[in-house]
Amino acid sequence: MSRPTTRSKNKRHKQEDNADISSDLLRKIHSSGAITKDDINQLYMIWKPNCQGCRLNTKDNPNCFCGLIPPPTGSRKVGLWQKISEIVQALGSDPSKDQRTSPDFPAGLTNLGATCYANSILQCLYMNKCFREGIFSVESDVLKQNPVLDQLVRLFALLHASKMAYVDSFPFIKTLELDNGVQQDSHEFLTLLLSLLEHCLSHSKVSKAKTIVQDLFRGSVSHVTTCSQCGKDSDASSKMEDFYELELNVLGLKSLDESLNDYLSVEELHGDNQYFCESCKSRVNATRSIKLRTLPPVLNFQLKRCVFLPKTTTKKKITSALSFPGVLDMRERLAESSQSESIYDLSAVLIHKGTAVNSGHYIAHIKDENTGQWWEFDDEHVSKLGHHPFAEKSSNTYSKSVKTELAVPLGSKEEVNATAEANPTNGVLQQSTESGVRCPTDVFSSNDAYMLMYNLRCTGKAANRVTSCIVNGKEVESNMVPFQDGLFLPLHLCDEISSLNESHVIACQEYESKKEVELGCINNRRQEVRSILSEAPVHSLEEPFCWISTDWLRQWADKVSPPILDNSQIQCLHGKVPISKVTSIKRLSMKAWDKLSSKYGGGPKLTNEDICMDCLIAGARNVVCADSYRDRRISMKEIALSALSGNYPNGAYVVSRTWLQQWVKRKILDAPSEADAEPTASIKCSHGQLLPEQAAGAKRVLIPEDLWLFIYEDAFTVKPDDPTGVPTFPSDSRQCSLCSEELSEVAVMEDSIRGVKLKQRQNHERLAVGKFIPLSLNCKYYLVPTSWLSKWRNYINASGKSASFVEKPENLDGVINLLRCEKHSRLLERPPDLICKRGTVQQKSARTTGNFSVKSGKVVRHVASLLWLSQVVV
Repeated sequence: MSRPTTRSKNKRHKQEDNADISSDLLRKIHSSGAITKDDINQLYMIWKPNCQGCRLNTKDNPNCFCGLIPPPTGSRKVGLWQKISEIVQALGSDPSKDQRTSPDFPAGLTNLGATCYANSILQCLYMNKCFREGIFSVESDVLKQNPVLDQLVRLFALLHASKMAYVDSFPFIKTLELDNGVQQDSHEFLTLLLSLLEHCLSHSKVSKAKTIVQDLFRGSVSHVTTCSQCGKDSDASSKMEDFYELELNVLGLKSLDESLNDYLSVEELHGDNQYFCESCKSRVNATRSIKLRTLPPVLNFQLKRCVFLPKTTTKKKITSALSFPGVLDMRERLAESSQSESIYDLSAVLIHKGTAVNSGHYIAHIKDENTGQWWEFDDEHVSKLGHHPFAEKSSNTYSKSVKTELAVPLGSKEEVNATAEANPTNGVLQQSTESGVRCPTDVFSSNDAYMLMYNLRCTGKAANRVTSCIVNGKEVESNMVPFQDGLFLPLHLCDEISSLNESHVIACQEYESKKEVELGCINNRRQEVRSILSEAPVHSLEEPFCWISTDWLRQWADKVSPPILDNSQIQCLHGKVPISKVTSIKRLSMKAWDKLSSKYGGGPKLTNEDICMDCLIAGARNVVCADSYRDRRISMKEIALSALSGNYPNGAYVVSRTWLQQWVKRKILDAPSEADAEPTASIKCSHGQLLPEQAAGAKRVLIPEDLWLFIYEDAFTVKPDDPTGVPTFPSDSRQCSLCSEELSEVAVMEDSIRGVKLKQRQNHERLAVGKFIPLSLNCKYYLVPTSWLSKWRNYINASGKSASFVEKPENLDGVINLLRCEKHSRLLERPPDLICKRGTVQQKSARTTGNFSVKSGKVVRHVASLLWLSQVVV
């Protein structure tokens, strides 16, 4: 048993096939004069089955509603069936995405272009609780007098209590007058900012806020020079200098311990660098070193990763790895043991990503003092790192955890020395506990660490020292008040921050409400479209139905807010549905029509009874006329081809040859087209007469009268309202005399121009080979130097490989100006004399003509430096 064929079951019929069937029916109607119900079903394609498998909506089936909406899992680029994510995106940014997840989650700072260096420093300062509370305690009148300090307090307040996930840093950057398009150095920015804040805070009356910068960041060093002969220190050695950070070398060093050793190393002064000792009264060998006298609660290390290269006079970044500890013991680094509490915990790491000095990107890894949680601050983005500065088990290439070491308890100075000798990273990880148990701590390594911040561990006397850096209780109470979630804010900023937070909450609520309404509307519209389309098909030929515009139906199915129902575009002049609109209409059930009409209004309602018989009869007549026209045109095409071949020398009328050639090539249509107008337009002159044949584009061809009448009828049909009509030129029409005279004058002028050009070419060739040109009386000539003419000959006669090495002559204007006197604007040399020989005027030989020129301040005589050239040649 053979397998049934299903390949062509759902195959779409070509539109041409339907057109042939309709044309045959219309011819039958025209011949019989009768229209049956079956004819209407065939012509309006009502008989076609309800389509269910088309990808695109078919025009030749009024019962096809496919393709008006995408499949259940599909979507479209615009409109009602757009992806939900794209519809939500069109509503604008969701403000809730810019909201902090919790008050404990720090906020970021916006990058205004190249302000990451400032953002990272500001985050380091803000996350320092002592510094933040000291800044918050400044009086409002002092803030008004110092705009930078005022904007810093506002920025810190927003970072502290705003609900936003990031804060706009523009007001602060603008107040500092920083160029947000230029990347700057974070260390320089910190130095300048602390200096500026120190000056601004000096006007405060709050005692501890007044010196918060000095109390937190300032330490002291001395530069000690010791005589090797008498052992005494110089007088300058007792002077102490303040520092706010220690600048440590990185090049060639592997750890912070080595960098500190390098910073505190002893320098030998001998030879030409000998020191003059006041005690010895002579120049002697000596040693020089830096001594740490006091250390601040916040110890900043600036790592000198930027080095100057003398050979290239450029700067280069050092990207070698440097290790540093999580706990740093600085007791053995101090020159005196007066500061017994000198154990520091790593609190921040400023990182510079990139290999170039003047570009790259700054981020900061900072520890929260309250929770011990580390955070990564990358402008607007803040990420949780856990309890390690580079995240647990970090695989980051620029920074990572290296190892965990054990710190021994330190009971005495001897034990400290013993531990330092045993541990190759002296001063690193010497953490002690009260119980004397060894405590693990971490060492980290980074190729891009640019600045390290350590906070003094708050134990014993150190706790009192750090606490003293904060304002006293009364001052805090008078300037700061509880805000929310345990946060404290300056009193004058509470209302402002509350208002901003409320505005943000309202914006989030409004967005959610808008989103809910929009998505609800989308879902309701989608359900409506699916529901009505499921009821749209008409299931039998006898069932009454309504016609609806396919164009409006597409808009209704595609748009979120469809227009009023409009069927006017499918109506004919008689107010019914014509046969010409059969590909622009759909056959809609009465139930579906009533739902659309009741909701969207409009109309008119066009039912199965509104078939326009007048248009149907006219259409049948047009089909028959089109058949007749097509047959006539085919026969006329044969005559036109014979005329173009010259087979009608005694033709009755003339038409444009070019137009007739295009007419023959055109596809034969059912009726005349715009191109059939003006068959004689190109052979008619401006005077309305026949243009001479020698004129451009005026070629014509003789055609017989029957072809002309057919062409004339088509042209008049296309442009019936043309007042000038179709110009007709019988075979005996005379050419326009005025145009003939004009063409004759033009021909004479062209001959004259050709003669002049020939003379120019001849004179040009004579000059090129070195011959003089004959001169004529009453003609204008110009003088040119013979030296320039020689260069010109060499240039135009050059050929082959040597042509590229021949110098091009300079511009004549500049050369001619050199022949004139600057004072009187006259020739410096006498022009060549002219003689008449055998009826022609020639220049005298160069042997008899003398001229002058100026060279090196003297008058020099030379021969034949000028030559007469005609205006034609020049």
